[in-house]
Amino acid sequence: MIRCLVALGVLVLSGLAAGEELRFCLRADPKTFDPALVADEYSFAVQYLTGGVLVRFNRRTQAMEPELATSWKVDQGGRRITLQLRQGVRFSDGTPFTAQDVIYTIRRLLDPALHSPIGDSFRSGAGELRAESKRPDQVVLTFPAPVVNLERLLDQVFVQSATSPLKEKAGLGPFVLKEYKTGAQLLFARNPQYWKRDKQGRALPYADGVRLSIQANRETELLRFERGEIDLINTLDTRLYDRLQKEMPRAVADLGPGLDSEFVWFNQAPGSPLPAYKKKWFTSAAFRRAVSGAINRADLCRLALNGHAVPAAGPISPANQAWFNRDLKPHAFDPKGSLQMLEKAGFRKGPGGLTDSEGHRVEFSLVTNAGNPARARLASLLEQDLAQLGIKINIVTLDMPSLLERISRTADYEACLLGFVNTDVDPNGHMNVLLSSASNHPWNPKQAKPATPWEAEIDALMQAQAGLADARQRKAKFDRVQRILWEQTPIVYLLHKNYLVAVSPNLQGADPRPLAPQTYWNIEWIAPSGTRTISQR
Repeated sequence: MIRCLVALGVLVLSGLAAGEELRFCLRADPKTFDPALVADEYSFAVQYLTGGVLVRFNRRTQAMEPELATSWKVDQGGRRITLQLRQGVRFSDGTPFTAQDVIYTIRRLLDPALHSPIGDSFRSGAGELRAESKRPDQVVLTFPAPVVNLERLLDQVFVQSATSPLKEKAGLGPFVLKEYKTGAQLLFARNPQYWKRDKQGRALPYADGVRLSIQANRETELLRFERGEIDLINTLDTRLYDRLQKEMPRAVADLGPGLDSEFVWFNQAPGSPLPAYKKKWFTSAAFRRAVSGAINRADLCRLALNGHAVPAAGPISPANQAWFNRDLKPHAFDPKGSLQMLEKAGFRKGPGGLTDSEGHRVEFSLVTNAGNPARARLASLLEQDLAQLGIKINIVTLDMPSLLERISRTADYEACLLGFVNTDVDPNGHMNVLLSSASNHPWNPKQAKPATPWEAEIDALMQAQAGLADARQRKAKFDRVQRILWEQTPIVYLLHKNYLVAVSPNLQGADPRPLAPQTYWNIEWIAPSGTRTISQR
């Protein structure tokens, strides 16, 4: 089926005139085209272009807006939501959109055999979520326990067709994927069935297509932007940002601290192929906390990101004013204290470096993705900081598909330096990371039951806060979650990056905001250079 789509794409997109398509880059190939399995930012980009959601979180107003659902009503204390569906909508292949598609999508997300990372956010308590419909334009979702801000969850759910022969390739978004060449590019054409129109009644999107080049090298990406070959850079490296700011000041924007975080974690999966003595290190809270205390976060922000970042105390950025735990501070840079902590745990520092109580040299590999200069600098600085404790780090860079394969499937790694793209300011957006059963639980994913008492406490707190209507009670429970993460340090949070973007001054309608996807969240309203005059939203 993919080959047929590729052939069709050549016919459709070869007729696009210059200036009629939007062009930007992905740093790696998408991991999946299945909307239910999206966990990486590259797959998310594809789904954002091609998929439709019931309710959309407006990145500019930070309010929920109708999309495929024209209205909704939450009742039963947050346990039930009734959605009135937009009529006359069709998938990109012409298949009608009905309530059965919503029910099919929700049930598939919750299929335990699928391990959907999105489905984790919908598990509010013991019992099953019921998805029902008594008429084709209405759906009722009933949760086993109350869910606060229930409609917010629906911004993550790309509705799939229950009946289309194209399955997940049939979309409800502004564009449709027409050609994919692995490692090279993805080409999208305007979805002729897209339902949205502007105030003048003209069909959206404004652009005739989107061209996503697979480009891991950020220097090359910047050169292409400077030459006018691409229109957007959604995440700009700090050094390249500073360079571009001097050359094209009207094209760049520092949007301030974002919701994303950069961090390190150690592999604690019992079934990993690591030797037993390393598993013992990594499952030790004292070891993890000592590592965290040996890291100079101020230097990381200053040297790795040219000051375009703030030190991190946990998963929540201080930019998220509603949910940030202000009682927590980033672990203090204290190499001497870290070494004392390690000595109490049986480690010893000698001429040859740090050894454990059995005489094993403390050395581990740190995997991260290739083609990311900021992470390369972070890794180098971490190597220097931990050398003060006598710990040796071996830095290993991998292409993103290989890295994701190791951390999510084979568990064949020791430590990882990565970051999560956070699109939700609400704590429920962290369910697919913090729940012990979640597929994105970094240090030990997909646990049948919590491996530790503190993970069990996090599970209970996250599920409890999701069902509370009182904002203060929710805040107290989520503050406790952040406190546990700060104490146990299963993830060594490093910093929160500022959002640095580049947008061609020739584009009309671009409105970059510090919530992913920063530059193209309103892509159906963005018009390339040379496009007919557009209307304001």
